[in-house]
Amino acid sequence: MSNDAPVMTSHRPYLLRALYEWIADNGMTPHLLVDAMQAGVRVPAHTVKEGRVVLNVADRAVSRLEMDNDAVRFTARFGGVSHPVLVPISAILAIYARETGQGMALPEDVTGTPPPDDADDNGLGASDQGDTSDDDPDGRPPSDGGSAPPRRGHLRVVK
Repeated sequence: MSNDAPVMTSHRPYLLRALYEWIADNGMTPHLLVDAMQAGVRVPAHTVKEGRVVLNVADRAVSRLEMDNDAVRFTARFGGVSHPVLVPISAILAIYARETGQGMALPEDVTGTPPPDDADDNGLGASDQGDTSDDDPDGRPPSDGGSAPPRRGHLRVVK
């Protein structure tokens, strides 16, 4: 595979929007796990715990929700007070359904990284490019929707 291949835009916002729609279509409550320490994140300071925040982004919980290729923006009430929220796509670690825990830790962005010279014939590159286990807050791989019960307790719901 040639290193002069066109560079594609980030796939993270597309995954985020697709998973959001999937969770909402199934009548569940989408939550975002956010690295609140990254540059550009604007959330109320009192909601941040250990550098992270969990945001309920269900239609009934937010107003003026926008998910574009750069950021997620909305207005929500925290402790009864309305706050504007801005989360760059790069700061979103995972999206999941509150009720089941099903969702996905978003993979690292590989935009601008040329594929390795030893790329497989399928064009996907090395097999470790899709490994996202480091993105999960407790170091475990994300749930694949199998028969294992959903993990609970390591994330907090922010209302």
